[in-house]
Amino acid sequence: MTATILLTPAVEERTPSSLPPRLVLAPADTAPALIDGAWWPRSRDLKAELPALIEVLDPLWGRITRVTVNPRFWPVIPRKVPVHGHVVHVGWFDAEQDPHKLLLLSYTVGRWDLLVIPPETAPSTAARLMATATDPSRSLTATGLIHEAERFRTAAEAAADSDSFREAVWDSEGGHDARHPASRTPAEAVICHVPTRAVGV
Repeated sequence: MTATILLTPAVEERTPSSLPPRLVLAPADTAPALIDGAWWPRSRDLKAELPALIEVLDPLWGRITRVTVNPRFWPVIPRKVPVHGHVVHVGWFDAEQDPHKLLLLSYTVGRWDLLVIPPETAPSTAARLMATATDPSRSLTATGLIHEAERFRTAAEAAADSDSFREAVWDSEGGHDARHPASRTPAEAVICHVPTRAVGV
């Protein structure tokens, strides 16, 4: 069963702890993988973000009692987080845990690993990561999924820039303005105004 709870714009103004988590889980009948789903928190504040996530996961996976993270992307790691009737212990591993992964332990059932999508991720990239993280053929680590999404985004932007470049050259050679010779601009003048995007932004 896939549980997907995505943000709707109408509730964006509420505090993180009062919003439903942006979460997708792999179907229960899929083969075991390195990642069991993806979570897209709204901030890097674990104390604010974890309660809503665990409130959704408790009925699905059994009571979550412990969470671990890699401290690279979490500025403050609280030792305990109260979650509707119980306390979740929070720990961290530096070298041993993938920095883009959240590990959850249930008191009764077992362990799950979620890809943590950085809060500042663009919605289109986050949607792609959520789909990839729950793909039955998935075999990448959390960091592997993030790097793959970044390569896809960079390639898509390069293709868009290339299309803009070709269109600018076409226009400068008489494309759209062929009926108005006086409005033609030398190719060099047009090309220097073609917008470019910095890789990694």
